[in-house]
Amino acid sequence: MIILTNLRWACWYARDVIEGRWPEAEAAIMTNPEWASWYARDVIKGRWPEAEEIIMSNPEWAQRYARDVIKGRWLQAEAGIMINPAYAHRYARDVIKGRLIEAEAIILGEPESIYQYARDVIKGRWPEAEAIIMTSPEWSYEYARNVIKGQWSEAEEIIMSDPKWAFWYACHVIEGH
Repeated sequence: MIILTNLRWACWYARDVIEGRWPEAEAAIMTNPEWASWYARDVIKGRWPEAEEIIMSNPEWAQRYARDVIKGRWLQAEAGIMINPAYAHRYARDVIKGRLIEAEAIILGEPESIYQYARDVIKGRWPEAEAIIMTSPEWSYEYARNVIKGQWSEAEEIIMSDPKWAFWYACHVIEGH
């Protein structure tokens, strides 16, 4: 069947036409972390142990599988999720719903993830990370506006080094002062 040549359509065929598992397609679907995760969520509607090793191989889909299928911590996949700052942040925010101390060292490697982690997980300032976030005008501005919720004098020099972020900082943080 031609539908088996495309994993997206195979998953959707199982979900929308068969309205259940499609054993003939599972070996193919199981080779792709994205579609294995979708298949578990939308077709099996639960864990798919036979596909978990491949799902675990990709931090994005491991994080989504933990959130959408397991609906909780997936200890076996955490080391793989924590290699990527963005997915470590999302795992902490959406699955653990709190700090993931083991992932903070990797999150500290990326100003955007620092900002998002402080905003979404810590829900406040993250002093240990501020020197790193101050390397980026954009994320320093966002941190001042949405985490500190006010002027951040220590970061103003870096924010003011970029006309775009200096403008937004003046408009939304210091309100023209």
